[in-house]
Amino acid sequence: MIALYIALGIIALLLAIIIIRTLTFKPKKTCSIDTEEVIFDKQKSIDRLQTLVKFRTVSSHNPELEDDKEFEGLIAKLPELYPNVFAKCQFTRLPDRALLFKWEGKDHSEASVMMAHYDVVPVDEEKWEKPPFDGIIENGVLWGRGTLDTKATFNGALSGADALIEQGFVPEKDIYFAFSGGEEVNGKGAVNIVDYFVENNIKIGLVLDEGGAVVENVFPGVKAPCGVIGIAEKGLMDVRYRVTTNGGHASAPAPHTPVGLLSQACCNMENKPFKSHLTAPVAEMFDTLGRHSTFVYRMIFSNLWCFGWLLDRICKKSGGEVNALMRTTVAFTQMQGSNASNVVPTDATMVSNIRLNPMDTMESAKKYIEKTVNNKDVQIDVLYGIDPSRISETKCDEYRRIERAVASTWRGALVSPYLMVQCSDSRHYGRISDKVYRFSAMALTGEERRTIHGNNERITLDAITRAVEFYIRVLKQC
Repeated sequence: MIALYIALGIIALLLAIIIIRTLTFKPKKTCSIDTEEVIFDKQKSIDRLQTLVKFRTVSSHNPELEDDKEFEGLIAKLPELYPNVFAKCQFTRLPDRALLFKWEGKDHSEASVMMAHYDVVPVDEEKWEKPPFDGIIENGVLWGRGTLDTKATFNGALSGADALIEQGFVPEKDIYFAFSGGEEVNGKGAVNIVDYFVENNIKIGLVLDEGGAVVENVFPGVKAPCGVIGIAEKGLMDVRYRVTTNGGHASAPAPHTPVGLLSQACCNMENKPFKSHLTAPVAEMFDTLGRHSTFVYRMIFSNLWCFGWLLDRICKKSGGEVNALMRTTVAFTQMQGSNASNVVPTDATMVSNIRLNPMDTMESAKKYIEKTVNNKDVQIDVLYGIDPSRISETKCDEYRRIERAVASTWRGALVSPYLMVQCSDSRHYGRISDKVYRFSAMALTGEERRTIHGNNERITLDAITRAVEFYIRVLKQC
C-alpha cells in the first residue's frame, strides 16, 4: 500500500510540474516596432521587377542550354533601373556571373551583405496560364518566372538602396550587394564572392539571403502569420542505389529481381527513418512559436523532456515540414530498370534525395543507409553532397535588426528563428560569418509557395513594394 501511495504521489508531482510548466509557457516579449513611414517610389519598384522578369535568365547544368545574351542583357539594364546605386556604389564583376556592389559607409571595420540570385529554373510554358517571361500584370499580380525566386529580393535590395541614396542616406558601415547568376545549379558565383572577401581581408558581419518568409498554418496550433528567419540550413545528398545481375527472361525470374531488391531497400529506409534531433534552430523555433500555440501543443513543447517521444511519433506519421525540421529526410525520386517489360534488367538503379539534419553528416548518413538497407547486393554511392551549414547566432544585434525589420513591415506577425530545409548560396558564407540569416522578404500563401519552381509563379504588387520597405528598414540599421 505504501508503494502505491508513493507511485501516486510521483504521478501527481509529475502532472503538477507539467501543468505549471504549460501555464507559465507564455509568449516572450516582442521586439520593438519601427513606426516611421518608409518613403520610396512604389510604382518604380514594380516597373523594375517587371523588367527583370522579362529576361530569360534560365540556368542549366549544361551551359549549352543557357542563353548568355539574356544574362548579359539583364546586367546591362541595371544602370538604367538603379541609377543612384551605380552612381554611388563600386560595381565589380566576378567569374561565374557574380555581381558585387559596394556601398561605402562611415566605418569600414565590418560590412553587411545583402544577397540574392538572378538566375531562374526552367519552365514548361504550355502549362502556364500566362507567358512566364512577358511580365504581365493583371488584377494586382505580376506573373513570371523568378518573381518569387529571387528577383523580388534582388529588386527589393537594390530599389531600397537606390531610394536611400537619393534621400542622402549614408550607412554607418559598408554594405555589399552580392548576386549570383547560377544559384539554381550550385554555381560558383557565391563562392567567388566569398573568396573575394577573404582575399581582400574584408570582415563580414550580417549576411541576408533568401529563405523563410511570412507564412500561415505552418506551425502546430498557431493561427497567426509567422515570419520565420533561417539561422541554418540542412545539408544535401543525392544517393544512388544500384543492383547489377546477368539479367534474363522475365518468364523464369530469380526469387528477387534487381527492381525487387531496390524496392526492399526503399521500404527499409522509409520504415526506419533517421533518428530525430532537437537542434538549436528548431529548439528556438519551438520555444518561440510554441508559446502561441493551443494548450495541448503548449503542453508538448514546454515539456519535451516528457513528450519528446510523442512529438517524434507525430512527425514520423505526418511527415511534412515539422518532420523535416526534426530529422534527416529521405525522398526516393528516381528508379530505372529494363527497357522491356519481359526482360529482367542487368542494371537497375534508384536515387534518393536526402536532406541532412545539422546533427548528421554525409559520412554518418551513408553509414546509416548502408546499415538500414543491409544488403551487400545493393551498391550505394553518393552522387553529390554538402554537409549542413553553420548555425548562426540569434543573441546578437545582427539578428535583432532582421527581427525588427520583419515585425515592423508585417505588423502582427510572430517572428522566429527556424531551420531552412532547402539549400541556398548563403551556406558558403559560414566560413566568414556566424551571422548569416535566410529570409525572403515576402508574405506567401501555401498556393504561392507551391509556384516556386512550379507553374504560374507570380507575386502581388503589394508584396513587391513590401519587399522594398523591408530592405529599407534593414539597410537603415546597417
